[in-house]
Amino acid sequence: MSQYKSKFFCLAIIIISTLNAAWAQDDLLDLLETDEPAVDYTIATFKSTKVVSGHSVETNAKGVLQSTIGHRFGRINGGYQEMFGIDNATIRFGFDYGLTDNMNIGFGRSSYQKTYDGTFKWKLLKQKSGAENFPITATWVSSIYINSQAWPEPDRENFFSSRLYYHHSVLLARKFSNLFSIQLMPTIVHRNLVKTAKDKNTVFSMGAATSIRLTKSLRLNAEYYFIPSGQIESTIGGEKVQNSLSVGIDIETGGHVFQLHITNSRGMTEKYLIGETTGNWLKGDIHFGFNVTRVFTLIKPKEFKDL
Repeated sequence: MSQYKSKFFCLAIIIISTLNAAWAQDDLLDLLETDEPAVDYTIATFKSTKVVSGHSVETNAKGVLQSTIGHRFGRINGGYQEMFGIDNATIRFGFDYGLTDNMNIGFGRSSYQKTYDGTFKWKLLKQKSGAENFPITATWVSSIYINSQAWPEPDRENFFSSRLYYHHSVLLARKFSNLFSIQLMPTIVHRNLVKTAKDKNTVFSMGAATSIRLTKSLRLNAEYYFIPSGQIESTIGGEKVQNSLSVGIDIETGGHVFQLHITNSRGMTEKYLIGETTGNWLKGDIHFGFNVTRVFTLIKPKEFKDL
């Protein structure tokens, strides 16, 4: 009997020693993994894929569909007869889908000028720290617009190409902390048809934007597009083209991001912000508007499929 006991104890000692060795190896590997610095990618530079009306560097994750309903009212200085702009509201429906975490496509329709738009958005570079460092996030955005209004002069020969507009921009953003982010937006808008020979078909603009965190669910945003002179000579509705300035707040409520803003731009995409803004802030040509954004996960990430 003692012989079996001694064999049993020997076997138990061997098993315990083997387990201890395995655990020790795991602990050593854990230490090695802990000592190795990780790459920390910056997230949530902005709370939404739009700053106010213009794009931010953010993209939707793969398989995520984002729907946006945007309202833009008339000018506040229209007075009580127009309910301070409420009587002249315009709307835009938009949908953006994540082909990958860094590549999105989008489609929208604006009641203002009855314009359809399609967008391609690609996050090229990511701000990161730790084992690897890179100071900014860079995103490319391209859009095409189709004006579907009736021809103003239907009796003359009109071409479909005259309805087309294009926009391209490179968004360069840096998140300095959880409280503050900035973004530069060199942008061009190309118009196939312009009013006069003095107007440039391709308009260059430099945009700048910022986002400041006020509370956990509240952020203050601002964006500005500067258009160098000499590119647009003709007026729109008898008014000169102005630089676009928009200020707003983001309110995050679960799956929704609710954006409230005031701006001198009537439209809600870069086509209108650059080259078609006519409101003058000093004269009270200010529009109140809001965006309601909701996301839907159509394709779940692999790691969550079996849960």
